[in-house]
Amino acid sequence: MKAKTKATQDQMTPVSALKELVEGNKRFVEKKQLNRDLMQQVAETSTGQYPFATVLSCIDSRVSSELIFDQGIGDIFSVRIAGNFVNEDILGSMEFACKLAGTKLILVLGHTACGAVKGACDHARLGNLTALINKIEPAVAAVKEPAEESMRNSSNPTFVNDVAAMNVKMTIEAIRAQSQVLREMEDAGTIHIVGGMYDISTGTVTFN
Repeated sequence: MKAKTKATQDQMTPVSALKELVEGNKRFVEKKQLNRDLMQQVAETSTGQYPFATVLSCIDSRVSSELIFDQGIGDIFSVRIAGNFVNEDILGSMEFACKLAGTKLILVLGHTACGAVKGACDHARLGNLTALINKIEPAVAAVKEPAEESMRNSSNPTFVNDVAAMNVKMTIEAIRAQSQVLREMEDAGTIHIVGGMYDISTGTVTFN
């Protein structure tokens, strides 16, 4: 399996880029990963990189985008931060990835049982983590059910996962609102911006 080239990147569309991730996750779940010589791909990408997608995901050790989407060296830009939200630096990285490096898709990927989301549900406060938690807490407030306060914390896995899904949705909205570059590219059909949730118990990604 050879690394992506400028020619293969140019041939891809936002639709085919999403299809590549969907099919890669299916291979991962079914244990049918493609056979890759990663050191060969290291050599092939030493003079340039031509990824087809940019994935914003959590730092969670169980959610490695390259693994769960069965991708190799040089295939995707992987942006990782606890709680998979955006700030100025991450938006700048995404703008580079799409406008200058040619990726056709942005995927915002949340996951079940997310520790950062649990912290937001519990309104945790700890050093620099406090500022990070504050950025996720709007998603907690946006999930209206259950209304009973005793059920709106990390002990309720359904609530946690609902907040994680809402956080993905709100992150996509933030990308469109805060990046004119990416919004214009999406409006022109050059890229798609989509969301997904990874189930840490099954390995499956559900796209939306």
